[in-house]
Amino acid sequence: MASLSVHRIEPGSKFRLTDFDPASTPALEARKGEKNGDVKARAEAELQDHTLAIADLQERLWAENDRAVLVILQGMDTSGKDGVIRHVFRGVNPQGCHVTSFKKPSEAEADRDYLWRIHAATPPKGEIGIFNRAHYEDVLIVRVHGYVPEKVWRARYEQINEFERYLTANRVTIVKFMLHISKDEQRERLQARLDDPNKRWKFSPQDIEERKFWPRYMDAYQDVLAKCSTDHAPWHVIPADRKWYARWAIAGILRETLEKMNPKPPKVDLDVSKIVIE
Repeated sequence: MASLSVHRIEPGSKFRLTDFDPASTPALEARKGEKNGDVKARAEAELQDHTLAIADLQERLWAENDRAVLVILQGMDTSGKDGVIRHVFRGVNPQGCHVTSFKKPSEAEADRDYLWRIHAATPPKGEIGIFNRAHYEDVLIVRVHGYVPEKVWRARYEQINEFERYLTANRVTIVKFMLHISKDEQRERLQARLDDPNKRWKFSPQDIEERKFWPRYMDAYQDVLAKCSTDHAPWHVIPADRKWYARWAIAGILRETLEKMNPKPPKVDLDVSKIVIE
């Protein structure tokens, strides 16, 4: 089976986002005699194993209380960010995990620098923080719609790299995922929201308007991935047309990251042989 490293954008590498097939499953190859449905079933079973491991590792991270993990999820509307949060982190203790969704800045946030609200939401020691969208909106939607001059958003790539380097130096491990969905798949998911009365609340006419800017968004993502995948905070491009694959891949990468960190609970100086609980 191919390594999950196929999703990592190596710093300084030459790549094109258009070369990544949103419907592909590059790190999950079919075994001899396996059909497509069998591969999906295997991935879903392995996802359960990943979530159990992540829950255990998160508990150890909490007990260690020395380092933090920041998971950044970016992607076009309907790319599956909410689903990843629900399925990958389902077993994690809520005490040690916090989700922040960044929407349009409030008046107080807009009166400050664009990283102010981001820094305030970074996870403390012992916790996993999940950003549903993040500071990259300030070089994505801001760029696409021209909310600030080009010289302003272009300077932000290096500012973001320095900000993430600062977090890493302060014992925050950063893992970034771009959920790469095709325009056709997005259309189907938007239509599904319209067709289902229980999901219609998630639909916004603005989603249709944003589709008109698809090429601009892809160009913006290309630059984000090329300029902001660093050794200290690498980007991973995750094909997201198949939700089950995206969840499996992200869980696997996060598990590998936590296992490499190998958090250890503090040693307790107790002579348990002398302790009697009556």
